[in-house]
Amino acid sequence: MNKKTILSDGRLFLNKLKIIFMIPLFFLVTGNKNSGNNQENPADNFRFSETGISQIQSGYRNGAYSVKELVQVYLDRISEIDKNGPGLNSIIQINPDAILIAEELDVEMRNGQIRGPLHGIPVVLKDNIDTHDKMATTGGSRALINSYPLKDSYIAKKLREAGAVIIGKANLSEWANFRGQLSTSGWSGAGGQTKNPYVLDRNPCGSSSGSAVAVSANLTMLAIGTETDGSIVCPSHSNCIVGIKPTVGLVSRSGVIPISYTQDTPGPMARTVRDAAICLGTITGDDPADEKTLDKDKKSYTDYTQFLKEDGLKGKRIGMYKVPSGINFKVDTLMYQAAELMKSRGAEIVEIDKISEESPDNYSFQILLYEYKDGLNKYFKSLGPDASIKSIEDLISFNKTDPLELKYFNQKYLEMAQEKGDLNSKEYLEALEKMFKESRENGIDKVMNEHKLDAIVAPTGSPAWKTDLINGDSFQFGTSSPAAMAGYPNINVPMGFIDELPVGISFFGRAWSEPVLLEIAYAYESATKHRRAPKFLISD
Repeated sequence: MNKKTILSDGRLFLNKLKIIFMIPLFFLVTGNKNSGNNQENPADNFRFSETGISQIQSGYRNGAYSVKELVQVYLDRISEIDKNGPGLNSIIQINPDAILIAEELDVEMRNGQIRGPLHGIPVVLKDNIDTHDKMATTGGSRALINSYPLKDSYIAKKLREAGAVIIGKANLSEWANFRGQLSTSGWSGAGGQTKNPYVLDRNPCGSSSGSAVAVSANLTMLAIGTETDGSIVCPSHSNCIVGIKPTVGLVSRSGVIPISYTQDTPGPMARTVRDAAICLGTITGDDPADEKTLDKDKKSYTDYTQFLKEDGLKGKRIGMYKVPSGINFKVDTLMYQAAELMKSRGAEIVEIDKISEESPDNYSFQILLYEYKDGLNKYFKSLGPDASIKSIEDLISFNKTDPLELKYFNQKYLEMAQEKGDLNSKEYLEALEKMFKESRENGIDKVMNEHKLDAIVAPTGSPAWKTDLINGDSFQFGTSSPAAMAGYPNINVPMGFIDELPVGISFFGRAWSEPVLLEIAYAYESATKHRRAPKFLISD
């Protein structure tokens, strides 16, 4: 295997001799090297720039605008900024029925009927999430460019019930960046390359690239991403937004193109913790089609805003994960500033040198390969007998004949997955047992118990690298793996900027600990307010 192996969606893992539990870090240059090279900032004259859900719904109640008018403004914004102007390329498809849906919601509102907390709120879904409408679900692949699922995913159903307007599908790292070596985050055969809206030739991270960029650039109010390891928190970090990677099982995966039954989860992406919390409450639920959501220990809520407290840091004991320290001194500076801020708000910071004695990353990689084969084959079967791709073997064959799919990187992980046995294989079952033991019992649970912690904090990553379709991604580090392998929750919040590039901070912890993580994340956000809209800069 290549020394640098993409172990899961959107995250680059160095080999196990070089790290303990995660990914090491990339680069950045200080100084305002981008000043003077910005285009006219399209955010300056956008009526709803940085507007939150509560403000939008207040406008509805006051009659300032209708759902139809709001949705049209966002569709125009996508045309202006995403398809033209800076050409962010974050949206892979527009919902042709978005205006009709908005009109229906307007009628309901006039009749005093409010579906739920997202009534009239524009939402974009990552294009690996099924919708039963006029939009295909491609996973970013040209193999599924005309694939129309037979029913809504559970999460799309919940969003519609809550009143959301699904206005489009977001571009992504193809197959959630678990296809092959030397891949570039934000690139897909179906959608091309998504750009980072802060500095256009920088990478948006992935695999939920388009979801993060669309939210950050004010092309939508909310987006839904998915994560196996890093694919919500990393693009949220690189695009200065809030991303919640829930405990696996809090949000159903049925109707989502899978990588891993053990690690996959959808989650909300928003500009504020409040908006992300509102969205999270609408998409939780028990789904018989996803057994993980039926966990007897599950703790879920339909309203997570009850946990948003400005004094949420007071009395909290937080472990600061030190493994990334020393890789990027600029990120270190921001992290120590964040720690001092948390102390000033009443938190106690405890330094943690490691989370697990033995790295579970190799176990995770084997699990992903087995579950990828099993999950993809089941997903293709769900598309019905007329589907053009019926198996992972068909997909591999398609890619070999397509003129674009293998132009920039290979399909090594698809081929490795195809060679694996079924989920009764001894290798798979042993890897699953060992990964859970090291990531949970001997990992997060152990270190939190020993230090009596409420949460663990770490920088999410380092600033965005320049997009490079030849050499692929250039990560320095990321800290998503401990929570991802354990299946535990993780919340990214903006931590500040290095030059013109945003950097995020991650709060993660035990299973079902979303309430306490939201308390901490909201209090940190309220005290810092690091979020700022992108300027669409061009590098020298």
